[in-house]
Amino acid sequence: MELKGKVVVITGGAHGIGAALARAAKARGAGGIAICDLEAQAAQQVADEVGGIAYGLDVRDEGAIAAMIDDVETRLGPVDLYISNAGVGFTDAPDWTAAGTSNENWQTAWEVNQMAHVYAARKLLPGWKARGEGYFLITASAAGLLSQIGDAAYSTTKHANIGYAESMAITHGDDGIKVSVLCPQGVRTRMLDHIDDRSVGADGIMSAKDVAEVTLDGVAAEEFLITPHATVRTYMQHKVSDYGRWLGGMRKFRRFLMADKDTPI
Repeated sequence: MELKGKVVVITGGAHGIGAALARAAKARGAGGIAICDLEAQAAQQVADEVGGIAYGLDVRDEGAIAAMIDDVETRLGPVDLYISNAGVGFTDAPDWTAAGTSNENWQTAWEVNQMAHVYAARKLLPGWKARGEGYFLITASAAGLLSQIGDAAYSTTKHANIGYAESMAITHGDDGIKVSVLCPQGVRTRMLDHIDDRSVGADGIMSAKDVAEVTLDGVAAEEFLITPHATVRTYMQHKVSDYGRWLGGMRKFRRFLMADKDTPI
């Protein structure tokens, strides 16, 4: 998929990977860009920078997502590429067990990290099927393929992203609809502000700009799995070839992280 002249929607677009994707999309000639974020003012600043339009959007609200898409298609034309990028993480604090975080945090992670993709797809799929084309990109994480030590809710919902992306690709590939899932490791964004670099940065922390370029290259090639950190695929192979050994290695890594700070993240 080439972006020249295409209409692109980006959720979580005010900062980090989302904002970088907006800038990269503009550089590649996107015809219209909609920036959506809970932080409406910041979304407007990015929209002004890329010549787009902005929406203050809570992706937990299915009706708000549907209304935003309707307005985008009225103002810019049919959506060609929907980048479902908004996400949250909370950690397993305070007790650092796999059930440590609150029910409220679990529910928010589920709604933001997973159900927002379902809500957007539910709105977009009828039109895309009628047109015989459309592209859906989910920002998951390497945590969706591997795991994020110290954040069970994040890891679980990001695993759900992979399953949902696979379901979309299987169900709607014959309808002309393309799907990609983005799975980076450490990226220098606000989400890393509360995380020890050692838990996510063993293979290097990439800039959001570099991740955006790799991502849009993957979209251009219509790749399902986009892994800006090449080592992620090697880790996947190790995981599936010997699950027990992989789990043992992850436990060892957790013990290392806990040793001097009594926290794994």
